Amino acid sequence: MEGNLLLLFIVLAGVAVIFLWLRPGAARRWARLRRARSRAQAEDALKHLHACEWRKDCATPTSLAGTLGISLKDATSLIARLEAQGWLTSTEGGLRLTPEGEQLALNVIRAHRLWERYLADEARMPLTAIHDEAERREHARTDWELDALDAALGHPQTDPHGDPIPTAEGMLEHRGSHPLTDWPLNTPARIVHLEDEPPAVYSQLVAEGFHLGQVVRIIHASPQRLVLSDGDEGHTLAPAIAANIFVVAEAPARPEPAMPTLASLRVGQRATVRNLDGSLQGFTRRRLLDLGLTPGTTVTVAMRSFIGDPVAYRVRGSLVALRREQAAKVFVEDVLEGEGI
Repeated sequence: MEGNLLLLFIVLAGVAVIFLWLRPGAARRWARLRRARSRAQAEDALKHLHACEWRKDCATPTSLAGTLGISLKDATSLIARLEAQGWLTSTEGGLRLTPEGEQLALNVIRAHRLWERYLADEARMPLTAIHDEAERREHARTDWELDALDAALGHPQTDPHGDPIPTAEGMLEHRGSHPLTDWPLNTPARIVHLEDEPPAVYSQLVAEGFHLGQVVRIIHASPQRLVLSDGDEGHTLAPAIAANIFVVAEAPARPEPAMPTLASLRVGQRATVRNLDGSLQGFTRRRLLDLGLTPGTTVTVAMRSFIGDPVAYRVRGSLVALRREQAAKVFVEDVLEGEGI
């Protein structure tokens, strides 16, 4: 009985395969899928080599197999294919990118980091989710599409984790940051990069509230833990976790008076737009400018929604609704009590 069922299953599976194969375009779709997978694997391999060289390290067949999640045999075959295409060289010391391979790797890295910028700033995806989505999108690209995305985002210099974004010409800025574990005690440091791999460590850093631009200092260090302070809260991290935070020296702060924003105004107050927060980039910045929120424009708080967010503002004779987080990015001056809306 079991033998008959197995035979029936094999026959039905064979019929299904033949049916799918004979469908119009099935063979072409299958071929395109195989080419796309092969291209993605090759580009991921080049990214691994670039990451190793960026760290002054050297990639090996074993490290490549581990990164791509493939066998050492498959990794060796992939290396031979990439070497035949002129993208890498294999020596006793390890694997090295050729100039052509480096340019292709930088192109993929540029796509990945631009997509991360878009997903974080415009699609407003959680920071812990953007890496995987950018990994999927980075392989389906053209130079024209990347240039258009770069321009639409306002030519950002870094991705949401603080990694520099390569230029269209393949230039990548080297930043002199240091892992927090190498930083001296009681010395202010500004966070410029949060390593997003492994994902579990990055998720912990985000959950702890760490972010780019944050100023921290180490107040206690031991082989088991680092105790940090950002001026408001304390954080205790294992050194293996803290090593994923990269910092630079923080210049002495110059006291500046607090500048009001649209979010700080009450209903009926009016003020003049001074400027937009420098962190606003791309589509969001362009939308606020298109709404008339340019320097020198008078804005009046017209009304608040029942729950207080969003808020309606009168700008150049029109009502504009802004979320609180958007209004907090618009700096104003000359705040006055309105005499009517």
